[in-house]
Amino acid sequence: MSRFLFVVPPLVGHINPTVGVAAELTARGHRVAWASADPGLVRRLAGDEALVFPCAGPVLTGEDGVRPPELRGPEALKFLWERFLVPLAEAMAPGVRAAIGEFGPDVVVADQQAFAGGLVAERLRVPWATSSTTSAEFTFADALAGMPKVADWLDALLHDLRGRIGDPSGTADPRFSPHLMLAFSTPELAGSGAGAGSGAAGEVGAGAGDRIRWIGPSMATRPASVDFPWTWLDPARATVLVTLGTANTDVGARFLAECHDALRCRADRVQAVIVDPANVLGAHSDGDDKDILIRSSVPQLPLLERVDAVVCHAGHNTVCETLWHGVPLVVAPIRDDQPVVAGQVVDAGAGIRVRFGRVTAPRLGAAIDAVLHEPGYRAAAERIRTAFRAAGGARAAATHLEELAIGAPSKEAP
Repeated sequence: MSRFLFVVPPLVGHINPTVGVAAELTARGHRVAWASADPGLVRRLAGDEALVFPCAGPVLTGEDGVRPPELRGPEALKFLWERFLVPLAEAMAPGVRAAIGEFGPDVVVADQQAFAGGLVAERLRVPWATSSTTSAEFTFADALAGMPKVADWLDALLHDLRGRIGDPSGTADPRFSPHLMLAFSTPELAGSGAGAGSGAAGEVGAGAGDRIRWIGPSMATRPASVDFPWTWLDPARATVLVTLGTANTDVGARFLAECHDALRCRADRVQAVIVDPANVLGAHSDGDDKDILIRSSVPQLPLLERVDAVVCHAGHNTVCETLWHGVPLVVAPIRDDQPVVAGQVVDAGAGIRVRFGRVTAPRLGAAIDAVLHEPGYRAAAERIRTAFRAAGGARAAATHLEELAIGAPSKEAP
Protein backbone atom coordinates (compact mmCIF):
# COMPACT_ATOMS: atom_id res chain seq x y z
CA MET A 1 0.00 0.00 0.00
CA SER A 2 1.08 3.62 -0.54
CA ARG A 3 1.42 6.71 1.63
CA PHE A 4 -0.15 10.06 0.77
CA LEU A 5 0.60 13.38 2.47
CA PHE A 6 -2.03 16.13 2.03
CA VAL A 7 -0.60 19.65 2.38
CA VAL A 8 -3.43 22.13 3.00
CA PRO A 9 -3.82 25.78 4.00
CA PRO A 10 -5.79 26.63 7.14
CA LEU A 11 -8.95 27.26 5.10
CA VAL A 12 -12.16 25.25 5.45
CA GLY A 13 -13.05 25.49 1.78
CA HIS A 14 -9.68 24.04 0.78
CA ILE A 15 -9.67 21.20 3.30
CA ASN A 16 -13.25 19.98 2.85
CA PRO A 17 -12.85 18.69 -0.75
CA THR A 18 -9.81 16.62 0.25
CA VAL A 19 -11.47 14.97 3.24
CA GLY A 20 -13.46 12.55 1.10
CA VAL A 21 -10.39 11.72 -0.99
CA ALA A 22 -8.36 10.97 2.12
CA ALA A 23 -11.16 8.81 3.51
CA GLU A 24 -11.39 6.85 0.26
CA LEU A 25 -7.64 6.23 0.21
CA THR A 26 -7.77 5.06 3.81
CA ALA A 27 -10.66 2.71 3.02
CA ARG A 28 -8.52 1.18 0.28
CA GLY A 29 -5.79 0.38 2.80
CA HIS A 30 -3.41 3.26 2.13
CA ARG A 31 -1.84 5.44 4.82
CA VAL A 32 -2.80 9.11 4.85
CA ALA A 33 -1.37 12.06 6.74
CA TRP A 34 -1.77 15.83 6.66
CA ALA A 35 0.54 18.84 6.97
CA SER A 36 -1.18 22.03 8.03
CA ALA A 37 -0.72 25.25 9.93
CA ASP A 38 -3.97 24.49 11.78
CA PRO A 39 -3.98 20.83 12.92
CA GLY A 40 -7.10 21.41 15.00
CA LEU A 41 -9.07 22.54 11.96
CA VAL A 42 -7.95 19.50 9.97
CA ARG A 43 -9.01 17.14 12.75
CA ARG A 44 -12.36 18.89 13.11
CA LEU A 45 -13.04 18.36 9.41
CA ALA A 46 -11.27 15.05 8.77
CA GLY A 47 -11.84 13.39 12.15
CA ASP A 48 -10.03 13.30 15.48
CA GLU A 49 -7.99 10.28 14.39
CA ALA A 50 -6.33 12.15 11.49
CA LEU A 51 -2.53 12.10 11.56
CA VAL A 52 -1.51 15.75 11.21
CA PHE A 53 2.03 17.10 11.08
CA PRO A 54 1.97 20.68 12.39
CA CYS A 55 3.40 23.51 10.34
CA ALA A 56 3.98 27.09 11.31
CA GLY A 57 1.71 29.75 9.90
CA PRO A 58 2.44 33.35 9.04
CA VAL A 59 2.37 35.69 12.00
CA LEU A 60 -0.19 38.27 10.94
CA THR A 61 -1.22 40.97 13.37
CA GLY A 62 -3.18 44.18 13.15
CA GLU A 63 -3.80 45.48 9.65
CA ASP A 64 -1.46 42.82 8.17
CA GLY A 65 -3.90 40.08 9.12
CA VAL A 66 -7.12 41.56 7.78
CA ARG A 67 -7.68 42.30 4.11
CA PRO A 68 -9.43 45.67 3.78
CA PRO A 69 -12.97 44.97 2.54
CA GLU A 70 -12.76 47.66 -0.13
CA LEU A 71 -9.89 45.93 -1.96
CA ARG A 72 -10.86 44.54 -5.36
CA GLY A 73 -9.14 43.42 -8.55
CA PRO A 74 -5.32 43.59 -8.75
CA GLU A 75 -4.99 45.23 -5.34
CA ALA A 76 -6.90 42.38 -3.68
CA LEU A 77 -4.73 39.88 -5.58
CA LYS A 78 -1.54 41.65 -4.46
CA PHE A 79 -2.69 41.63 -0.84
CA LEU A 80 -3.62 37.94 -1.00
CA TRP A 81 -0.26 36.87 -2.41
CA GLU A 82 2.06 39.19 -0.47
CA ARG A 83 0.28 39.11 2.88
CA PHE A 84 -1.02 35.54 2.96
CA LEU A 85 -0.01 33.01 0.29
CA VAL A 86 3.74 33.69 0.15
CA PRO A 87 4.16 34.13 3.95
CA LEU A 88 2.12 30.94 4.45
CA ALA A 89 4.37 29.02 2.07
CA GLU A 90 7.56 30.19 3.77
CA ALA A 91 6.18 29.47 7.23
CA MET A 92 4.91 26.00 6.28
CA ALA A 93 8.00 24.85 4.37
CA PRO A 94 10.04 23.56 7.36
CA GLY A 95 7.03 21.60 8.64
CA VAL A 96 6.36 20.13 5.21
CA ARG A 97 10.01 19.06 4.91
CA ALA A 98 9.83 17.45 8.34
CA ALA A 99 6.54 15.69 7.49
CA ILE A 100 7.97 14.25 4.28
CA GLY A 101 11.07 13.10 6.12
CA GLU A 102 9.13 11.41 8.92
CA PHE A 103 6.11 10.06 7.04
CA GLY A 104 7.87 9.12 3.80
CA PRO A 105 4.98 9.70 1.37
CA ASP A 106 4.90 8.13 -2.07
CA VAL A 107 2.86 11.13 -3.23
CA VAL A 108 2.32 14.62 -1.87
CA VAL A 109 -1.14 16.11 -2.54
CA ALA A 110 -0.65 19.87 -2.40
CA ASP A 111 -3.48 22.36 -2.33
CA GLN A 112 -3.08 24.99 -5.03
CA GLN A 113 -2.80 27.68 -2.34
CA ALA A 114 -0.40 25.73 -0.09
CA PHE A 115 2.65 26.49 -2.22
CA ALA A 116 5.04 24.79 0.21
CA GLY A 117 3.60 21.41 -0.76
CA GLY A 118 4.60 21.45 -4.40
CA LEU A 119 7.85 23.36 -4.00
CA VAL A 120 9.21 21.21 -1.17
CA ALA A 121 8.06 18.02 -2.91
CA GLU A 122 9.93 19.05 -6.07
CA ARG A 123 13.05 19.80 -4.05
CA LEU A 124 12.91 16.40 -2.35
CA ARG A 125 12.08 14.58 -5.61
CA VAL A 126 8.71 13.32 -4.38
CA PRO A 127 5.91 13.11 -6.99
CA TRP A 128 3.12 15.53 -6.20
CA ALA A 129 -0.40 16.23 -7.30
CA THR A 130 -2.29 19.50 -7.17
CA SER A 131 -5.57 19.68 -5.31
CA SER A 132 -7.41 22.28 -7.42
CA THR A 133 -10.21 23.34 -5.13
CA THR A 134 -11.20 26.02 -7.62
CA SER A 135 -11.00 25.69 -11.38
CA ALA A 136 -10.63 29.47 -11.74
CA GLU A 137 -6.83 29.14 -11.76
CA PHE A 138 -7.03 27.22 -15.03
CA THR A 139 -8.40 30.28 -16.82
CA PHE A 140 -6.54 32.89 -14.79
CA ALA A 141 -4.31 33.77 -17.74
CA ASP A 142 -7.33 35.17 -19.55
CA ALA A 143 -7.77 37.69 -16.77
CA LEU A 144 -4.06 38.56 -16.87
CA ALA A 145 -3.92 38.97 -20.63
CA GLY A 146 -4.62 42.67 -20.34
CA MET A 147 -2.41 43.11 -17.27
CA PRO A 148 1.13 42.14 -18.34
CA LYS A 149 2.70 43.92 -15.38
CA VAL A 150 0.63 41.84 -12.97
CA ALA A 151 1.60 38.65 -14.82
CA ASP A 152 5.30 39.58 -14.68
CA TRP A 153 4.99 40.42 -10.99
CA LEU A 154 3.45 37.01 -10.24
CA ASP A 155 6.17 35.21 -12.20
CA ALA A 156 8.88 37.06 -10.28
CA LEU A 157 7.19 36.37 -6.95
CA LEU A 158 7.01 32.62 -7.64
CA HIS A 159 10.59 32.53 -8.94
CA ASP A 160 11.89 34.15 -5.75
CA LEU A 161 9.77 31.86 -3.56
CA ARG A 162 11.07 28.78 -5.37
CA GLY A 163 14.62 29.95 -4.75
CA ARG A 164 13.97 30.28 -1.01
CA ILE A 165 12.03 27.10 -0.19
CA GLY A 166 12.11 24.92 -3.29
CA ASP A 167 14.64 23.77 -5.85
CA PRO A 168 16.33 26.91 -7.24
CA SER A 169 17.01 25.04 -10.48
CA GLY A 170 13.45 23.69 -10.65
CA THR A 171 10.62 24.86 -12.82
CA ALA A 172 7.57 24.00 -10.76
CA ASP A 173 4.68 26.41 -10.54
CA PRO A 174 3.25 25.27 -7.18
CA ARG A 175 -0.30 25.85 -8.45
CA PHE A 176 0.03 23.34 -11.28
CA SER A 177 1.67 19.96 -10.74
CA PRO A 178 3.57 18.56 -13.74
CA HIS A 179 2.31 15.09 -12.69
CA LEU A 180 -1.40 15.35 -11.86
CA MET A 181 -4.02 18.00 -11.17
CA LEU A 182 -7.26 17.01 -9.48
CA ALA A 183 -9.98 19.47 -10.47
CA PHE A 184 -13.03 19.36 -8.20
CA SER A 185 -15.34 20.40 -11.03
CA THR A 186 -16.25 19.32 -14.57
CA PRO A 187 -16.17 21.07 -17.96
CA GLU A 188 -19.98 21.36 -17.80
CA LEU A 189 -19.40 24.10 -15.21
CA ALA A 190 -15.81 25.22 -15.79
CA GLY A 191 -16.20 25.45 -19.56
CA SER A 192 -14.67 23.36 -22.32
CA GLY A 193 -11.65 25.67 -22.66
CA ALA A 194 -10.51 25.43 -19.04
CA GLY A 195 -7.01 24.04 -18.71
CA ALA A 196 -6.00 24.47 -22.33
CA GLY A 197 -3.17 26.85 -21.51
CA SER A 198 -0.48 27.52 -24.07
CA GLY A 199 2.39 28.03 -21.69
CA ALA A 200 2.34 31.81 -21.33
CA ALA A 201 2.82 33.47 -17.97
CA GLY A 202 0.09 32.57 -15.54
CA GLU A 203 -1.33 29.73 -17.63
CA VAL A 204 -1.40 26.08 -16.72
CA GLY A 205 0.94 25.33 -19.58
CA ALA A 206 1.03 23.48 -22.85
CA GLY A 207 -0.60 20.07 -22.78
CA ALA A 208 -2.12 20.73 -19.39
CA GLY A 209 -5.30 18.95 -20.39
CA ASP A 210 -3.38 15.68 -20.32
CA ARG A 211 -2.78 15.97 -16.60
CA ILE A 212 -6.00 17.61 -15.42
CA ARG A 213 -8.51 15.10 -14.10
CA TRP A 214 -12.04 16.48 -13.84
CA ILE A 215 -13.32 14.52 -10.86
CA GLY A 216 -16.26 16.71 -9.83
CA PRO A 217 -16.99 17.64 -6.21
CA SER A 218 -15.76 15.39 -3.42
CA MET A 219 -18.75 15.11 -1.13
CA ALA A 220 -17.81 13.61 2.23
CA THR A 221 -19.97 13.27 5.32
CA ARG A 222 -19.12 16.07 7.73
CA PRO A 223 -19.26 16.09 11.52
CA ALA A 224 -22.78 16.90 12.69
CA SER A 225 -21.73 19.74 14.96
CA VAL A 226 -24.46 22.23 14.05
CA ASP A 227 -28.02 21.97 15.35
CA PHE A 228 -30.76 23.01 12.98
CA PRO A 229 -34.54 23.32 13.51
CA TRP A 230 -35.61 21.11 10.62
CA THR A 231 -39.27 21.34 11.59
CA TRP A 232 -39.11 25.09 10.87
CA LEU A 233 -39.00 24.40 7.13
CA ASP A 234 -42.40 24.85 5.50
CA PRO A 235 -42.90 22.40 2.60
CA ALA A 236 -45.64 24.62 1.18
CA ARG A 237 -43.16 27.39 0.34
CA ALA A 238 -39.93 27.56 -1.62
CA THR A 239 -36.81 27.77 0.55
CA VAL A 240 -33.85 30.03 -0.26
CA LEU A 241 -30.46 29.74 1.42
CA VAL A 242 -28.29 32.87 1.67
CA THR A 243 -24.62 32.40 2.54
CA LEU A 244 -21.37 34.29 1.99
CA GLY A 245 -19.09 31.48 3.10
CA THR A 246 -16.62 31.49 5.97
CA ALA A 247 -14.20 34.22 4.84
CA ASN A 248 -16.42 37.18 3.96
CA THR A 249 -17.97 38.22 7.26
CA ASP A 250 -16.13 41.55 7.08
CA VAL A 251 -17.96 42.75 3.98
CA GLY A 252 -21.42 41.21 4.14
CA ALA A 253 -23.57 43.56 6.23
CA ARG A 254 -25.15 45.61 3.43
CA PHE A 255 -25.64 42.65 1.11
CA LEU A 256 -27.27 40.45 3.75
CA ALA A 257 -29.57 43.33 4.73
CA GLU A 258 -30.70 43.70 1.10
CA CYS A 259 -31.28 39.94 0.92
CA HIS A 260 -33.32 40.10 4.09
CA ASP A 261 -35.51 42.88 2.70
CA ALA A 262 -35.99 41.14 -0.65
CA LEU A 263 -37.01 37.89 0.97
CA ARG A 264 -39.26 39.57 3.53
CA CYS A 265 -41.29 40.98 0.63
CA ARG A 266 -41.81 37.42 -0.65
CA ALA A 267 -42.72 35.80 2.66
CA ASP A 268 -46.11 34.69 1.35
CA ARG A 269 -44.41 32.26 -1.04
CA VAL A 270 -40.77 32.02 0.04
CA GLN A 271 -39.01 31.29 3.30
CA ALA A 272 -35.29 31.93 3.79
CA VAL A 273 -32.33 30.74 5.82
CA ILE A 274 -29.65 33.43 6.11
CA VAL A 275 -26.21 32.50 7.42
CA ASP A 276 -24.88 35.40 9.50
CA PRO A 277 -21.76 34.33 11.44
CA ALA A 278 -20.84 37.90 12.47
CA ASN A 279 -24.38 38.86 13.59
CA VAL A 280 -24.46 41.80 11.20
CA LEU A 281 -28.24 41.41 10.90
CA GLY A 282 -28.89 41.96 14.58
CA ALA A 283 -31.21 44.88 13.85
CA HIS A 284 -33.13 42.81 11.32
CA SER A 285 -33.60 39.75 13.47
CA ASP A 286 -37.22 39.24 14.45
CA GLY A 287 -36.67 36.55 17.03
CA ASP A 288 -38.86 33.49 16.45
CA ASP A 289 -39.56 34.30 12.80
CA LYS A 290 -41.62 31.90 10.67
CA ASP A 291 -40.40 33.45 7.41
CA ILE A 292 -36.68 34.17 7.79
CA LEU A 293 -34.33 32.09 9.92
CA ILE A 294 -31.02 33.75 10.77
CA ARG A 295 -28.27 31.41 11.99
CA SER A 296 -24.56 31.81 12.65
CA SER A 297 -23.91 28.49 10.92
CA VAL A 298 -25.88 25.74 9.22
CA PRO A 299 -25.34 22.10 8.23
CA GLN A 300 -24.94 23.12 4.60
CA LEU A 301 -24.91 19.77 2.82
CA PRO A 302 -28.08 18.37 4.44
CA LEU A 303 -29.77 21.75 4.05
CA LEU A 304 -29.00 21.88 0.32
CA GLU A 305 -31.14 18.77 -0.09
CA ARG A 306 -34.12 20.83 1.09
CA VAL A 307 -33.69 24.23 -0.61
CA ASP A 308 -34.92 25.53 -3.97
CA ALA A 309 -32.35 28.28 -4.63
CA VAL A 310 -29.11 29.61 -3.16
CA VAL A 311 -27.85 33.18 -2.99
CA CYS A 312 -24.10 33.26 -2.44
CA HIS A 313 -20.73 34.89 -3.11
CA ALA A 314 -19.77 32.43 -5.89
CA GLY A 315 -17.26 30.63 -3.71
CA HIS A 316 -16.24 27.48 -5.60
CA ASN A 317 -17.20 25.05 -2.84
CA THR A 318 -20.61 26.60 -2.24
CA VAL A 319 -21.35 26.72 -5.96
CA CYS A 320 -20.30 23.11 -6.54
CA GLU A 321 -22.15 21.81 -3.50
CA THR A 322 -25.27 23.65 -4.64
CA LEU A 323 -25.07 22.33 -8.19
CA TRP A 324 -24.35 18.82 -6.88
CA HIS A 325 -27.92 19.01 -5.62
CA GLY A 326 -29.26 20.48 -8.89
CA VAL A 327 -30.17 23.79 -7.26
CA PRO A 328 -29.94 27.10 -9.23
CA LEU A 329 -28.09 30.13 -7.90
CA VAL A 330 -27.97 33.88 -7.59
CA VAL A 331 -24.27 34.73 -7.40
CA ALA A 332 -22.73 37.97 -6.10
CA PRO A 333 -18.95 37.62 -6.40
CA ILE A 334 -16.79 39.68 -4.07
CA ARG A 335 -13.11 39.05 -4.99
CA ASP A 336 -10.39 36.48 -5.73
CA ASP A 337 -11.67 33.61 -7.91
CA GLN A 338 -15.33 34.43 -7.27
CA PRO A 339 -15.92 36.57 -10.41
CA VAL A 340 -14.54 33.72 -12.55
CA VAL A 341 -16.74 31.13 -10.82
CA ALA A 342 -19.76 33.44 -11.12
CA GLY A 343 -19.06 33.69 -14.84
CA GLN A 344 -19.00 29.91 -15.05
CA VAL A 345 -22.42 29.69 -13.39
CA VAL A 346 -23.93 32.25 -15.75
CA ASP A 347 -22.32 30.76 -18.87
CA ALA A 348 -23.65 27.35 -17.90
CA GLY A 349 -27.16 28.81 -17.54
CA ALA A 350 -27.46 27.72 -13.90
CA GLY A 351 -27.88 31.11 -12.29
CA ILE A 352 -27.96 34.91 -12.38
CA ARG A 353 -25.15 37.25 -11.41
CA VAL A 354 -25.75 40.44 -9.42
CA ARG A 355 -23.35 43.14 -8.24
CA PHE A 356 -22.35 42.50 -4.66
CA GLY A 357 -21.60 46.10 -3.73
CA ARG A 358 -24.52 47.78 -5.47
CA VAL A 359 -27.42 45.38 -5.77
CA THR A 360 -30.69 46.46 -4.17
CA ALA A 361 -33.47 44.44 -2.63
CA PRO A 362 -35.74 44.82 -5.72
CA ARG A 363 -32.97 43.61 -8.05
CA LEU A 364 -32.16 40.70 -5.74
CA GLY A 365 -35.82 39.82 -5.49
CA ALA A 366 -36.19 39.75 -9.25
CA ALA A 367 -33.16 37.48 -9.58
CA ILE A 368 -34.48 35.14 -6.89
CA ASP A 369 -37.88 35.01 -8.59
CA ALA A 370 -36.23 34.15 -11.89
CA VAL A 371 -34.14 31.21 -10.65
CA LEU A 372 -37.12 29.90 -8.69
CA HIS A 373 -39.69 30.09 -11.46
CA GLU A 374 -37.96 30.13 -14.86
CA PRO A 375 -37.32 26.44 -15.64
CA GLY A 376 -34.16 26.95 -17.67
CA TYR A 377 -32.04 27.70 -14.60
CA ARG A 378 -33.06 24.53 -12.80
CA ALA A 379 -32.65 22.47 -15.96
CA ALA A 380 -29.07 23.73 -16.33
CA ALA A 381 -28.34 23.07 -12.65
CA GLU A 382 -29.67 19.53 -13.00
CA ARG A 383 -27.51 18.99 -16.10
CA ILE A 384 -24.42 19.94 -14.10
CA ARG A 385 -25.63 17.76 -11.22
CA THR A 386 -25.67 14.77 -13.58
CA ALA A 387 -22.15 15.54 -14.84
CA PHE A 388 -20.82 16.02 -11.31
CA ARG A 389 -22.16 12.69 -10.11
CA ALA A 390 -20.82 10.86 -13.14
CA ALA A 391 -17.30 12.28 -12.68
CA GLY A 392 -16.48 10.03 -9.75
CA GLY A 393 -15.56 12.48 -7.00
CA ALA A 394 -13.41 11.05 -4.21
CA ARG A 395 -13.31 7.59 -5.74
CA ALA A 396 -11.96 8.88 -9.04
CA ALA A 397 -9.42 11.08 -7.24
CA ALA A 398 -8.18 8.15 -5.19
CA THR A 399 -7.72 6.04 -8.31
CA HIS A 400 -5.70 8.76 -10.05
CA LEU A 401 -3.51 9.17 -6.96
CA GLU A 402 -2.96 5.42 -6.77
CA GLU A 403 -1.82 5.41 -10.39
CA LEU A 404 0.62 8.24 -9.66
CA ALA A 405 1.97 6.35 -6.65
CA ILE A 406 2.45 3.17 -8.67
CA GLY A 407 4.49 5.06 -11.23
CA ALA A 408 6.54 6.93 -8.64
CA PRO A 409 10.29 6.30 -8.61
CA SER A 410 11.90 4.99 -5.45
CA LYS A 411 12.25 7.75 -2.88
CA GLU A 412 15.57 9.48 -2.38
CA ALA A 413 16.77 10.45 1.03
CA PRO A 414 15.77 14.05 1.83
